[in-house]
Amino acid sequence: MTVHDELDTSLRRLEATMKAVNLWRMDTPEPGAFDSQEPFCVDTMTLPQWLRFVFIARLDALVERRAPLPARCDVAPALEAYLTQEGVRAGDRLLLRQTVEEVDRLVTEN
Repeated sequence: MTVHDELDTSLRRLEATMKAVNLWRMDTPEPGAFDSQEPFCVDTMTLPQWLRFVFIARLDALVERRAPLPARCDVAPALEAYLTQEGVRAGDRLLLRQTVEEVDRLVTEN
């Protein structure tokens, strides 16, 4: 299995986990929200919106094209901070963090 195949599997797992903890169904951000210069588009999107509409979408595009992956990925700490602040249940936080840590690891190590 190639790293792109592994990443695709991890991204599908992240999508399924977001659905399971009710963080998938949301409005699509306005087109201008994607122009943010801030990390994780914090000024224009919630972190779950960014995960769904930016992070997963961009990595899916790289997987589809079998393109080189970014040199580094470290999203899990930001996700943990967001979920804690939002009062997401500990079990749900753990599931989400583990799936994002796997994506971080696959991208960074390859």
